[in-house]
Amino acid sequence: MSVLAANSHVICRDALYQSHREQQQQSFNGGWCLFLLKSSGFGTEYRKGEYYRRSGKREIKAQAFWPDLSRPTSVEMEPIRDCDQLDQILHQAQQLSQPIIVDWMAAWCRKCIYLKPKLEKLAAEYDTKIKFYYVDVNNVPQALVKRGNISKMPTIQLWKDGEMKAEVIGGHKAWLVMDEVREMIHKFV
Repeated sequence: MSVLAANSHVICRDALYQSHREQQQQSFNGGWCLFLLKSSGFGTEYRKGEYYRRSGKREIKAQAFWPDLSRPTSVEMEPIRDCDQLDQILHQAQQLSQPIIVDWMAAWCRKCIYLKPKLEKLAAEYDTKIKFYYVDVNNVPQALVKRGNISKMPTIQLWKDGEMKAEVIGGHKAWLVMDEVREMIHKFV
């Protein structure tokens, strides 16, 4: 197995600075890399006012493990276009005893646009447990907007058993909104 690095000295330099540990685990992009260091060996040592040069062999094993690519990293949310479609979705979810998430948004709303891909990543995490939908309030009948009792956007609602159980109004930082949505999901799943 080979390791790709910009410079082979980078791995050795990092290994030298980390030689007091036998194992090091680093996270990046959903995968992880494990460096296994064996036998410290070379460098300089200061004893009784004189420098001594140490030399020896150092073994470095590197292994990379990547995330399961069979699971999606994001799932595109399906649009809801009218009250009849919402009724069908709620009826289907009720039969499966499964909650749904509805993101009420508008194409002109910056926070709505910013949150949508984050919600799609969250949808991938709960791919089999919850279905995620969105409603663009400017492209649907106002009866649908009134049914959702929407006054601010973005509004993320959890519907279960044919009725709205909880909602998060996302007018603040995206990471806070996503944490609130996760908490809301954990309450009902």
